[in-house]
Amino acid sequence: MLILRSLALAMALVFVASPAAFAGGSMAKKDIVDTAKAVGEFKTLVTALDAAGLVETLKGEGPFTVFAPTDDAFAKLPDGTVENLLKPENKDQLVSILTYHVVPGKVMAGDVQGKQLEVETVEGSKLTVDGTDGVTVDGATVTMPDVAASNGVIHVIDEVVMPGSTS
Repeated sequence: MLILRSLALAMALVFVASPAAFAGGSMAKKDIVDTAKAVGEFKTLVTALDAAGLVETLKGEGPFTVFAPTDDAFAKLPDGTVENLLKPENKDQLVSILTYHVVPGKVMAGDVQGKQLEVETVEGSKLTVDGTDGVTVDGATVTMPDVAASNGVIHVIDEVVMPGSTS
């Protein structure tokens, strides 16, 4: 009996500590930026949003769908890429890349299940979302879908996608 209680407690702690727990409802009271900060896997993204001047936009009414690369996804970029993009003289390029990860409206993973779609991004290009075998976005895998925010939804992706690089 003690083993079962310990197992149940351990499972409850994993659920509470897991970023997936944020998909439920407790984070839905926070906007996209504050939700990303709370999840903790998006320090690079939040820094980039600030450098690009997009924080207030993504704290706005929305709704927005954000395909959010994790810190590990940014780390996959060639050495020096992030640092270079964060320089003030590269702000336009940074804005273009970040807004390519944002779609107007609220698109849940279930909305694309079994479908392959091209959706227009805030940047103006089309992004390929493939829900036929899991969900991918321009080839990046959605590792955690449907993280609710008060002004939209975040889908965590494992790569930074770039305008013009549709797979």
